[in-house]
Amino acid sequence: MKWFRDIGPGVLIAAAFIGPGTVTLCTIAGASFGYSLIWAIVLSIFSTIVLQEMSLRIGLITKMNLAEVIRVNIKSKFINRLFLVLVICSILIGNAAYEAGNITGASLGISAIINSESINYIPIFIGLIAFIILYQGNYKILERFLILLVLIMSISFFVTAIMTKPNIESLVDGVISPEINSSNLIVLLGLIGTTVVPYNLFLHSSLVTEKWSSIDKLKVARFESFFSILIGGLISLSIIITAASVNNKDVNGVIDLAKGLEPLYGKFAIYFLGIGLFASGITSSITAPLAAAYVAKSCFGWDDSLKSEKFRAVWIIILFFGVIISMIKLNPIEIIKFAQFSNSLLLPIIAIILLWLINNKSIISSKYSYKFQNILGSVIVIISLILGAKGLISFI
Repeated sequence: MKWFRDIGPGVLIAAAFIGPGTVTLCTIAGASFGYSLIWAIVLSIFSTIVLQEMSLRIGLITKMNLAEVIRVNIKSKFINRLFLVLVICSILIGNAAYEAGNITGASLGISAIINSESINYIPIFIGLIAFIILYQGNYKILERFLILLVLIMSISFFVTAIMTKPNIESLVDGVISPEINSSNLIVLLGLIGTTVVPYNLFLHSSLVTEKWSSIDKLKVARFESFFSILIGGLISLSIIITAASVNNKDVNGVIDLAKGLEPLYGKFAIYFLGIGLFASGITSSITAPLAAAYVAKSCFGWDDSLKSEKFRAVWIIILFFGVIISMIKLNPIEIIKFAQFSNSLLLPIIAIILLWLINNKSIISSKYSYKFQNILGSVIVIISLILGAKGLISFI
């Protein structure tokens, strides 16, 4: 029971990166390339565990979130302001785009469950749920609600993947035999960008300071983060495995996937996938506006609580745009895919900043030494730079 009480920040991070964009990209990856891109998810989960651990450690040691630490410690006014503008633009604008996809995904999940092609006013219902949870301004309520939804989402996708009876030998081959070519590069980078999400690094450092006030909790925080992110990675793998069992290259989303599984597993397949899509959509619909509000709070130096008018104003704006875009029937999935591709290009920059922070003795006390994490972080920077360069050349 004591361990259960320590669950929280890591689960919220897993809830944040397993959204409809992740579900869609993993579906496309599995349907189009089989098990050949599973190595990209394994790499992404490894990178997420390393970078999120750096972020939470900075939060616990400094008792500040990532944006605050950067704002306080970059002495050059020009670089400081340039970085904060970059962070605000990428997080706030990016999260507004994500939110449209999150709400649309949750709405599609409900439409699948009720067997209706039209989502009509379902986005308003989704937005209302997110509004009520966020307006409470109570971290514990938010935490418990998202833990429940992640549990539902995990069971839904795990069961569906097991139903496909995957080929274990092919799965292992997909992990140990990386494939990179012009046809799969953008999807590959999207898989990385949808897992190693920049706003999660800012969100995690904020959440650990809300949850704990002592560096003594570092060991617990690390384990909770590792376990939660691993569960999130298994969900992504489950979606790829499920999609790979459908012999149809035109599968572009979870609803197409459910229809492809019907001949093998009957009508109830769409309910499992619909529930999973709804849970992933609603969790991300809550965490994306929350992360944007935390980033704005940190960048502008607000000392207010989660119930303050300024904090609420930020997440309300993000939530509002998400609902409106969902209802006017634009296609947010393409926007999200581009945003996730962009995330993968930002990854080496964020990783370099984190490495600088944890090795800056004026920020992190000299009694803390992290040689092993430095090696892992450097490996992530090198790999992400190579893949990012390839992706940028391909995109241009």
